Amino acid sequence: MSANVRITALAISLIALALPATAADYPDHTIKMIVPFAAGGGTDVLARIIAQNLSSRWGQPVVVENQPGASGAIGTRAAMKAEPDGYTLLMASTGALMTVAAGADGDGPFDVNKVLSPIVIAAAPPYLLVVRPTLPVNTTADLIRLAKEKPGELTFGSSGVGAASHLSGLLFGSETGTRMLHVPYKGTGPAVTDLLGGRIDVMFAPGPVVQPFVQSGQLKALGVTDTQRSKFYPQVPTVADAVPGYESVGWFGLLAPPNTPPAIVKELNAVIVAAMATQEFRDHLATLGAEPKPQTPEEFGRYINADVAKWSKLVKDNDVQLPGGK
Repeated sequence: MSANVRITALAISLIALALPATAADYPDHTIKMIVPFAAGGGTDVLARIIAQNLSSRWGQPVVVENQPGASGAIGTRAAMKAEPDGYTLLMASTGALMTVAAGADGDGPFDVNKVLSPIVIAAAPPYLLVVRPTLPVNTTADLIRLAKEKPGELTFGSSGVGAASHLSGLLFGSETGTRMLHVPYKGTGPAVTDLLGGRIDVMFAPGPVVQPFVQSGQLKALGVTDTQRSKFYPQVPTVADAVPGYESVGWFGLLAPPNTPPAIVKELNAVIVAAMATQEFRDHLATLGAEPKPQTPEEFGRYINADVAKWSKLVKDNDVQLPGGK
């Protein structure tokens, strides 16, 4: 073999090694799934459910890595900067994308497709509007009347500034013309603890977290934040029954770094949507008070942009400074 032929063969080999993996080759080694929150929360639980499904389907390890901080901004930005090869994924949520949107460059509307590659929405569970049992209200309408009688005196807790539990309270105040004092906590657990102790009055909380306390009489559930009653809490009316049009759900979804090959995005979407049809996956989601909401990557991207636009306007109107914002 001549020197020129050998050089040409070597060059071709090096080019082949440098080329990104195709969907047909994917995956051939460990996938990392970043969760921008601490272990044990809803985002983390759902990430581990999906990681297990992907690992079982492909026979490759899918490792969940928690990178908490700045209301989800730290882990989310780490995923945004990762190689777009399908081997770094992000399990994000409403709050995480809101913090990223708050710090985004440019004056136009936020477009998630410029900073991440949406794959699939995994769940969008509603919250329960709950109050301490000694608060003299039994319905959402009662709470509105009391809040109007005592403007700024009632307190509502959340898992942090910009979290869905915070945004739900902001939306409630905006649509009812009421004002409650926001008390942010570092997570859902501490907020629920203070609600149980009577140190705050109200909370928009994940259903599975507070439902046991509702059943034991330690908390009162006034409403569910979806537009329809939840099959998981059928006895609880919707907040929208008293506040027409009110809706607040906290979505969880899988994304990848920007410019991830569309074929890999579609492959991931197809595998997860197929898993959603299984009873095992539905049972896992039920522990989060959620049902599957399969979408295409394009639909998920539009959903995120509409969601961020809705909450960004509310945040701006209420002069709220989100973590990571400018």
